[in-house]
Amino acid sequence: MTPSPQPPIEPTEPHDHSGHANHGPGHSSGPAPGHGHGHGHGHGHSHGHGPAAPVSKHLRKVIAAILIPFATAVFIGMVVLWPGGAPAHERTGVGFDRQTQQGKVVSIEQVDCKSVNAAQVPTTADPTTPAGREAQAAQTGECKKATVEVGTGPDKGRTFVEIVQPGAPRQLEDGQGVVVAYAPDAPRDLQYSVIDVNRKLPMAVLAGIFALAVVLVGRMRGLFALIALVISFGVLTLFILPAILQGSNPLVVAVVGASAIMLISLFMCHGLTARTAVAVLGTLVSLLLIGVLGSVLIDWAFLSGNTDDNTGLIHGLYPDIDMSGLLLAGVIIGSLGVLDDVTVTQTSAVWELHQADPSMGSRAVYKAAIRIGRDHIASVVNTLVLAYAGAALPLLLLFSIANSSMGSVANSELVAVEIVRTLVGSIGLVASVPVTTALAALVVSADRPASPAVAPASGPVRGGRGRRRKR
Repeated sequence: MTPSPQPPIEPTEPHDHSGHANHGPGHSSGPAPGHGHGHGHGHGHSHGHGPAAPVSKHLRKVIAAILIPFATAVFIGMVVLWPGGAPAHERTGVGFDRQTQQGKVVSIEQVDCKSVNAAQVPTTADPTTPAGREAQAAQTGECKKATVEVGTGPDKGRTFVEIVQPGAPRQLEDGQGVVVAYAPDAPRDLQYSVIDVNRKLPMAVLAGIFALAVVLVGRMRGLFALIALVISFGVLTLFILPAILQGSNPLVVAVVGASAIMLISLFMCHGLTARTAVAVLGTLVSLLLIGVLGSVLIDWAFLSGNTDDNTGLIHGLYPDIDMSGLLLAGVIIGSLGVLDDVTVTQTSAVWELHQADPSMGSRAVYKAAIRIGRDHIASVVNTLVLAYAGAALPLLLLFSIANSSMGSVANSELVAVEIVRTLVGSIGLVASVPVTTALAALVVSADRPASPAVAPASGPVRGGRGRRRKR
């Protein structure tokens, strides 16, 4: 069959979406190369080209009627809870609560440890014990006598001496940047001490490589993801943390802050589309489930949230903070990032299945998409559990050294906190798959977009693709 001569088609011709429900399998041939963003795939350019898969005006109104009040409530919540900065307090000089400055090692000298009185353990210590062996090594080895210059602050240019024992975990090198702590109440010769090395340069280089990789691979989508990441950290550092320190309920602050992060990151990264709106709704339902379940289990297991030196210092500085509420806030915020991934993936799967076969009903779309979700559940839950296990590996190693039973380890609050955090987050992730899939299936199946006028049969068609559609 040879088609009649046709006028040339301009490259700017609108995409032929009007007949995709009537072409059956032929639709899979899609538009011509260069027009792939009109498909509505999960990677469609929704930031300036409109929704990837248009829905009816009525359905858009229904989604807006849900999301607009929710977004308004989040905005009002942030305004009401806005802290205006972290409250001031008198520094204790303990842990992270110390005055710090930048410094630099200007010289290193090898000295006898005895000459600088580096050994803090009596010489009579039993050499068969770890403390005795440490004392002997300190007394018989060579220490480093480092001269450090303060590089910032009112005492810039001042030098002090730091003695480094041979067995110390942190060794200093000539020219190395360091972080020094300042104790104003100490004698002048002891006011400054080295507490860490300066890692700003390698960290900045690593961050630059990460940003470059994201932009090179993700292009504009990657750039928007980086912008959303910066905004998320801004919400965390400017709103969530100071609001908790001001005494606001940590759970309320976490829910409002996590909702703001979710709205900004999802819509900025994936576009203002109905598909993204459904992912937002699925994430919100899952976050509510995690909040309720976490609140019940934290109270039931009598988890105080005050488990280490850092949380103890926070409680000492700000005794009005609800530490168990702070623990629950951490569970919610920690689960948000993985939840976004699951809900966006499931929503995209439903939209693509419906795009491939518009005749599928909500039940058929749900069954097909949930099979994808089961694979996602297995990988995500495993990832979450291993991430928490990796973070707590030194603690687990200590229990292993002590030959503690698994029951004793799990009963310890240090480990029980991580178990509750992991399992509550995992339950929320598992629940997000059927919830989001069901919402997306209902939306795409209930959608009845107005069908534009179909072009006459004698009108222009797209070359060979038009011939395949006539079969």
